[in-house]
Amino acid sequence: MQSNRWSLNRNLYSRLFWRSGVLAFFMLLAFFGLVFSLVKGAVNISPEDIVRAICYNGGDPMGQIVWNIRLPRSIVGALVGMNLALSGAILQAVMKNPLADPHIIGVSSGAGLAGIIVLVLFPTMDYLLTPAAFIGALISAGIIYLLAWKGGIRPIRIILAGVAVSAFLGSGISSLLILYSDRVHGALVWMVGGLAARSWPHVFTILPYSIGAGLLAFLSASYLNVLSLGDEVSRGLGLRVELTRIVLTAIAVLLAASAVSVVGLLGFVGLIVPHAARLLIGSDYRFLLPASALLGIGVVTISDTLARILFTPLELPVGIIMAFVGAPFFLYLLRRES
Repeated sequence: MQSNRWSLNRNLYSRLFWRSGVLAFFMLLAFFGLVFSLVKGAVNISPEDIVRAICYNGGDPMGQIVWNIRLPRSIVGALVGMNLALSGAILQAVMKNPLADPHIIGVSSGAGLAGIIVLVLFPTMDYLLTPAAFIGALISAGIIYLLAWKGGIRPIRIILAGVAVSAFLGSGISSLLILYSDRVHGALVWMVGGLAARSWPHVFTILPYSIGAGLLAFLSASYLNVLSLGDEVSRGLGLRVELTRIVLTAIAVLLAASAVSVVGLLGFVGLIVPHAARLLIGSDYRFLLPASALLGIGVVTISDTLARILFTPLELPVGIIMAFVGAPFFLYLLRRES
């Protein structure tokens, strides 16, 4: 008996040690992504100049590039990666669907349509972009949930409902772009998903949502763990399943909508990152959520830097890089889950 207890404790400590190591690795990756995005670009800047510009807000040309261009862009990329990764992890638990992602199931399309309406019809009211995107994403998520519900939620119904809703909302976006063709340039860039020209106002736009909704996401880890046990077990443990799903969906939608409102329809981050983190750290959301957040920061900042330097002097939107990586990954998961 004592030997079994010692063996169990050893396994628990071994698992905790492994998870701590994975979290440390993801933290280093996130730090590397931020440094990489600051150092590399059309003009390479040494780490010493980066530190000098950040600490002393230098007025020389290098300092201006770091402080006014690269630093806010890197911060926005980090917050967007964190928000989308957390959103994807929550949606996958809430909808019991390993393929759930704000972009794939149509939540981002709802935010996108609302954002396009603001950009095209009310271009001077850009302060409405984030709340409008949140409302659009929340309505889209509600419609998908209602369409997929039939005595319970099944993954295939979520995918089908999400594809249908996404196609319907996409037709609305296309119609607006055709009807207001003289205003589409900014909207087209926003639809692809990119971090070009992101500055300090964008940081201050997304930061409150990242802090507030991010904290709520981390605090919801225990509810997500209970919810992953199944509806019957969750109810037996005293959890109000449907109310919990609604609240958690609202948190995920707010995270996704805040990211969409700043960088546009950036896809696949919420799909790739939680899966990669889950493969390494397991399904305990106390560890999975921080792992997803850190990995999301690393993936988006590194991908954005590659999008900037691969075809210099041309710059690709980071959404193209993510789609190039994410589409094959999605097909792989689809075949594995089918």
